[in-house]
Amino acid sequence: MIPMSDLTRAFLRIGLLSFGGPAAQIVVMHDTLVKDRQWLTEAEFLRALSFCMMLPGPEAMQLCTYAGWRLRGTLGGVVAGLLFVLPGAVVVGALTAIYIAFGALPDVQAAFLGIKAAVLVIVALALRRLAAKTLKGAAAYLLAFGAFAALFVFQVPFPVILGVAAGVGAIWCSPSDVSAPASPAIPWQGTVVRIVTWGAVWLLPLGAVALAFPQTVLPEIAVFFSWLAVITFGGAYAVLAYMAQVAVEGQGWLSAAQMVDGLGLAETTPGPLILVTLFVGIMAGAYTWGMGLAAGLVTLWATFAPCFLWIFAGAPYIERLAHAPRLQGALAGVSAAVVGVIANLSLWFALNVVFAGGERLQWGLVRVWVPDWAAFVPLALVLAGFAAVLMMWRGWGLARALPACAAAGWALGAIIG
Repeated sequence: MIPMSDLTRAFLRIGLLSFGGPAAQIVVMHDTLVKDRQWLTEAEFLRALSFCMMLPGPEAMQLCTYAGWRLRGTLGGVVAGLLFVLPGAVVVGALTAIYIAFGALPDVQAAFLGIKAAVLVIVALALRRLAAKTLKGAAAYLLAFGAFAALFVFQVPFPVILGVAAGVGAIWCSPSDVSAPASPAIPWQGTVVRIVTWGAVWLLPLGAVALAFPQTVLPEIAVFFSWLAVITFGGAYAVLAYMAQVAVEGQGWLSAAQMVDGLGLAETTPGPLILVTLFVGIMAGAYTWGMGLAAGLVTLWATFAPCFLWIFAGAPYIERLAHAPRLQGALAGVSAAVVGVIANLSLWFALNVVFAGGERLQWGLVRVWVPDWAAFVPLALVLAGFAAVLMMWRGWGLARALPACAAAGWALGAIIG
């Protein structure tokens, strides 16, 4: 059995080095757990990854939790999951406090314009990678285009899009496509106990907060981010459009420009990109420092506590679920739709960075955002081009490109005045 001290050191290293989004984080985990320490086999790691891709929430954090559970049971899973999230959460919380205190300064705004421009390129690269991997055949392209149009033109709720895509994918899949391996039956009583236990860990503290502070923003945050944790299939980029729609346009917790700033902050830190929810939560409660801190803690709990429920309840079934044909088909449908969701997110970000203003126009069921050309920001296009050169042509990673874009934004802002 692996000593807890060794497991703790290994997963703390993963948590501190997990920059660059899920793909880079999964590579760090693979190198640490499979290649270097040989704690998991290649087949075990890949089956676990497939399983986590089927779950809502951040797949990299859940893969880390599963690996800890596989190595040292529930305690190992809790330690691994927490160590993956907490380093980045501390950094995002500190950067958000600095942003609230100094974000209105012209120099800071200029630097953030450079980060926003880099974010446009980052999301575009994520879209290109996912489309190349996911869109195989005309049906997948139709699902992606339908998801984009449903969000951008018709404002269809994100959960509805996911449900339709999963249903269509499940229908596509033939039951004979995948054969489930023979595996021993798993006692259902243990599964029920795990669901009740970790469901209580997730929901009871949030319910207590809502009862104790009913007239604050905390109950709304608890409900919204708990709901978000249930529907976040497809990774952080896929859910950002829905979160932005509700947090910016629905609740008014922050502006569209601040939302893009938050994504830039989350891109610069270790841990899952979904830590951008911490930025949103703090901003929602930032009318006082104490409420901002409380809102951030509630957001973290509502976002990540469900991950332990999904893993500890579902991990014993990994061999069966990884080969379920209908589930694989539903996942394929969701993955195709996610391409359209990220395309909508890319366009939404671009319009809000390149144009400082705009309005919503509606004709019947059609409701689109029209930019204000008087609010055009040409410097944003220049910085986006600079970011594209660094990341697409020169091949720079986030660790080099984001500081360079921030410095370029600050320098050009100082020159232009």
